[in-house]
Amino acid sequence: MSEAEPKVCPVCGVKIVAMIGGDRVLFAVGAPGTRDTLWTKVCQYTQKPGCINQPKDRNLPK
Repeated sequence: MSEAEPKVCPVCGVKIVAMIGGDRVLFAVGAPGTRDTLWTKVCQYTQKPGCINQPKDRNLPK
């Protein structure tokens, strides 16, 4: 089984790799995290068009 190509967010530059059980977010520095972690640390503050980690369809604060 080959690993899927990571998606790269054009806004913040993180890589998101699709995995069974939940996507893995690869930050430039530090341990990998989840999309929820990415939202908490970055996305909720930037709110720019083009972000690939939007809260729709998930239980994240808007």
